[in-house]
Amino acid sequence: MSDPLKKEKRKIKPAEPAGMIRRWQLAAPVVLCVIGVLLNIGGKMMATATKLPFHFDTAGTILASALGGYIPGIATALVTNLFSYRTDPTTVYYAPLTVFIAFMTAMLYSRKKLGKLWQVLLYTAGLVLICGVFGGAIAWYVQGVDIEGSDPFLIGKLNNAGFSSFTSWYIANFVFEIFDKTAVIIFVELVLFLIPEKTRKRFEMTLWMQDPMPVITDSDSESTKKVKGKVSLRTKFRAVLIVISLILAASCTVICLVLFRRYSINQHKYIAESIAKLAASVVEADDVNRYLDGEGELESYAETKELLAHILNSTEEVEYVYVYKIMSDGCHVVFDVDTEGMEGNELGDVIPFDRSFMPVVPALLAGEHIDPLISDDTYGWLLTAYEPVYDSNGECVCYAAADISMNSIVDYEVDFIFKQLCIFIGFFALFISVALWLAKFSIIYPISSMSHVTEAFEYDDEYVRRDNLRKLTQLDIGTGDEIEQLYRALVKTTDESTRYFEESKKNSEKIEAMQSGLLITLADMVENRDESTGDHVRKTAAYVGIIGRKMLELGYYKDQVTERFVSDCERSAPLHDIGKIAIPDAVLNKPGKLDEEEFAIMKTHAEEGKKVIEKVISSIPDADYLEEAKNVAGYHHEKWNGTGYPEGLSGEDIPLSARIMAVADVFDALVSRRVYKPAMPYEKAMSIIKEDAGKHFDPLVADAFIKAKEEVIAVAERFDARGTNGQQA
Repeated sequence: MSDPLKKEKRKIKPAEPAGMIRRWQLAAPVVLCVIGVLLNIGGKMMATATKLPFHFDTAGTILASALGGYIPGIATALVTNLFSYRTDPTTVYYAPLTVFIAFMTAMLYSRKKLGKLWQVLLYTAGLVLICGVFGGAIAWYVQGVDIEGSDPFLIGKLNNAGFSSFTSWYIANFVFEIFDKTAVIIFVELVLFLIPEKTRKRFEMTLWMQDPMPVITDSDSESTKKVKGKVSLRTKFRAVLIVISLILAASCTVICLVLFRRYSINQHKYIAESIAKLAASVVEADDVNRYLDGEGELESYAETKELLAHILNSTEEVEYVYVYKIMSDGCHVVFDVDTEGMEGNELGDVIPFDRSFMPVVPALLAGEHIDPLISDDTYGWLLTAYEPVYDSNGECVCYAAADISMNSIVDYEVDFIFKQLCIFIGFFALFISVALWLAKFSIIYPISSMSHVTEAFEYDDEYVRRDNLRKLTQLDIGTGDEIEQLYRALVKTTDESTRYFEESKKNSEKIEAMQSGLLITLADMVENRDESTGDHVRKTAAYVGIIGRKMLELGYYKDQVTERFVSDCERSAPLHDIGKIAIPDAVLNKPGKLDEEEFAIMKTHAEEGKKVIEKVISSIPDADYLEEAKNVAGYHHEKWNGTGYPEGLSGEDIPLSARIMAVADVFDALVSRRVYKPAMPYEKAMSIIKEDAGKHFDPLVADAFIKAKEEVIAVAERFDARGTNGQQA
């Protein structure tokens, strides 16, 4: 069996080899990212060297986003921040802001929202507002108002005008951003203007290798968003990806925070213990008791206290440094270094034990070493390390202690979380963009394209079927994975189904033609027994078809009259007198008028015909039209007013096909010559049909027949020309 894909591929000639296109598609984002990072870093270096009133550090990000979309833009922003982190650690805080700029720029350019001047101006104003508000808030958090790049002259003027330092700095920062973002947008728009449209398109990130492109695009089509009112694959994939990523991110964040807190506390315990040991090393242990006995004027006391103060001031993390002699009545102060905003306790002061220390008091009284403690008592939330000080006899005479504020540890944790969050937001945006990009071109676009094409499949005629296959084949999906296998299987199945459908239809048409031919032959055999009827079955069949099509045109009985119904009636019409096969020849071919007994016998042909067709139906499967043949044969002599036979049905209780047959049958009987009567003129026969509407005939059926007068007479004249009608001039 031939492959439909190969046939279509011979007709489609890509402009460039697919391998070359794919390699460039993979290289394009890397090239854009490198160019963007160089522009960002180089622009900032140039602005700093020339002392211009802007940073120019987002030009590369915006250009990469405009040309390549989300992934190159976000990657450029992240790489720039990470690269700059080595020389300026504060740049990590700006990662979410630069990523947002990349995202917003890519979205607006991909949706063609920056094609007009007012749109570009509005976009620039938006950048200024976002960077001014959020960038200023980040800068304030990281460094305060004394930011490099702010205009001290403008801040001074604003301060003199009565504005606070914060307000003055923020206004100056906004002015700074206006210059910066305006210069950046002018530069980017100029570069985009100079790059030819064809070249710009080569930088668009896509893995869609199919040719021709399907109707599904980025600006699309609700077909990738909603599927018959249900959630689409694209929406489901995006939601699942984001939810899973957020859960993983939250889990990792909690784990990192727990590990960082443990590490931070251990590190600060180490620092506190080191400072306590250092403090213990400068204390003259043999002089401690003399200090407490009132000999504090000793020269060594002042020197030791000065050394302890130097130790405290040289370590930023340590809050307090002191030396206590632990006794049963409390902590006796030996040394207590003054701190900023708080004077230390005096020599000899007794400080009661805090509740947090009560469990370790016995160990302290015994001169034993204790692990650092975390307490929240008289002097605040502190991490405390005690180091025993031994005299020359090896006895513990006091403890040197160092306190670190737990609030400073919390500040470290908050700063860590903030940095982690900034980095996470950037990489999360990049990860989501890459994942959605891969899903879009490797899963969503191929499946949506197949769905879009197959949804419109119709099998009503051969041309439409072939066009369906052509459209599906031209997608030429080449993802190189299970999606491509699914596509090829779908094409193969569709091709085989189309062929099978065409063969089945041809066979069905042959069978139907054979059945119709056999039934017509049977009808002819019955008709040939009636020497007076001529081409009655063929003429009445033609009249039935004319009436049915006219009713369809006029909209009569819309719930019943369809193309299929009309076809079934027309095919069934030749069998309306099939019951005459049971009528004796003496009655059937009597040259004169039938008497009552003979007429009673003749009337049985309706019931006999119904029985014959019921037997045929039981032996021929899927012959739906024979149901109408049964109605036609059994009830075509019923009358609208209920005076007909065999059951005396009236109105719409009579099957519609039989009501149509009644008009055709009577008209042909009127205009045809019989051995017992001459043929009636067409016009007079038409008037009789019209007069009997509502009595013998269904009014709507009779109306349709009258309105199709020209077609009816044309059929009658055609048979008359063959000499079977006997129409009088």
